[in-house]
Amino acid sequence: MPRPLEETDFAMSTADTAPQKPLHGMTLVLVTIAISFATFMEILDLTIVNVAVPHIAGALAVSPQEGTWAISSYALASAIMQPLTGWIAKRFGEVRTFVIALLLFVSFSMLCGMATSMPMLVVFRLLQGAGSGPMVALSLALLLGVYPVERKGMALAMWAMTVVVAPIFGPILGGYITDNLSWPWIFFINVPVGLLAGTVVWAIMHKRESRIVKTPIDVIGLVLLVLGVGSLQFMLDNGNDKDWFASPLILTLGVISLVCLTFLVAWELMVEHPVVDLSLFRKRNFTVGVIALSLGMMAFFGINVVFPLWLQINMNYTATWAGLATAPVGILAFLLSPIIGRNIDKLELRAVVTFSFVVFAVTSYWFSTFSNDASFSSLVMPRFVMGLAIPCFFIPLNQMILSGLKDHEVASASGLANFFRTMASSVSTAVTVTLWQHRSEYHHAILAEHINHTNPAAESYFNTLKAVGISGLHKWAVLERVVNHEALTLAVNDVFWGCAVLFVCLIPVLWLARPPFGGTGPEAMH
Repeated sequence: MPRPLEETDFAMSTADTAPQKPLHGMTLVLVTIAISFATFMEILDLTIVNVAVPHIAGALAVSPQEGTWAISSYALASAIMQPLTGWIAKRFGEVRTFVIALLLFVSFSMLCGMATSMPMLVVFRLLQGAGSGPMVALSLALLLGVYPVERKGMALAMWAMTVVVAPIFGPILGGYITDNLSWPWIFFINVPVGLLAGTVVWAIMHKRESRIVKTPIDVIGLVLLVLGVGSLQFMLDNGNDKDWFASPLILTLGVISLVCLTFLVAWELMVEHPVVDLSLFRKRNFTVGVIALSLGMMAFFGINVVFPLWLQINMNYTATWAGLATAPVGILAFLLSPIIGRNIDKLELRAVVTFSFVVFAVTSYWFSTFSNDASFSSLVMPRFVMGLAIPCFFIPLNQMILSGLKDHEVASASGLANFFRTMASSVSTAVTVTLWQHRSEYHHAILAEHINHTNPAAESYFNTLKAVGISGLHKWAVLERVVNHEALTLAVNDVFWGCAVLFVCLIPVLWLARPPFGGTGPEAMH
């Protein structure tokens, strides 16, 4: 086991440690596959639950809106743990932290599948997310550490491909398992994959452990982080049900979140050994990259949450068919990722990401034009085209974020970037579901105003119902279902349109970054 360093050894340990030699051949292939599968599981566990939310809600006797807590609770815990990754990895070693986090993730996946109530599932999803935080943030740092400098673009592409592949298999697997087995199996499938990945990584990399640095625990920063982020997420999850700031509870949570996160920033900039290394934001490209990644992810993930919900709730799709309609987004992404990675050093990264945001905006607007009679093929096409944008979004932005960083900064930078990415996903889940509900109520009210006997279209519909024997209270019940059906579709169109606007607004932000966007590590600086 590496010798624990004292506080006074900190500068020496981070600056003077010789880098490990890269891996080659089958060993490199095995490590890449194992680490990629670990990342795959984290993304899978976000997307695989999306199509299963109505089934989980029904099985545990809660509303679909409450069912989305199974998504947001996981994202919340993961978001809290990710910025801690740098400190945890320095204290216990990157390889050891990764493997332990992976084992915790697998254990709580099993318990999620055994949950018998929504509170129980939310608790286990929180703990599962806590395990996933360090695991995902370190997966990129470990991959970059084993690849030669000239092939780090491919390492980045391989890591990003796992983010891309998961949306292909996540919705399909989630839908198939939910329809043909039962929803707990969407969690049980993590167990064999996680155990195998952890075994391979430990067997090959335990002798390549990073230097351990024993720095003091920033207790105040940790408490402020947990209280601030936790209050924010709880406020977002429950605000809609409690009429937002008309509720004393929501108002209190908002104040706690604002105060804690404000003091967290001030404290972390002053303390000698911060739990969150905010000094990384002094680097222009890191800041620009994180802003673009977070807000872009907010729009992208919002589409991925409401689209399968709309298909199942309003279009009467099964979970399997909702998954099949959602999955094509990953096809082109999977094919293009290696090409982007291989040529990462030859591309103008800002232009590549601009192209991705244009494609995202166009396809989001395309979604906003659909009606209740949209065919399966018409729904699949924009999802397929959207796949063009994914590798042009994730790979170049991660390259921007990590450009010019030293080896010992990669884990902290990856953790912090993943924190904002995951938090954006969590906020997106709460905001888009709430927005969809509010807009559906608005459209319902507008449509209902036009249903009266003075409206020729309404009168014609009344006569049609009367001709088939529907009258009296039954007539109004039918009309209520029709209006509600249409209102939900108009509302989801509003959400898609808003996502398109956000993508367009992000394009100027990208051009605030400044090249060169070289690889990570000291070698890349020469």
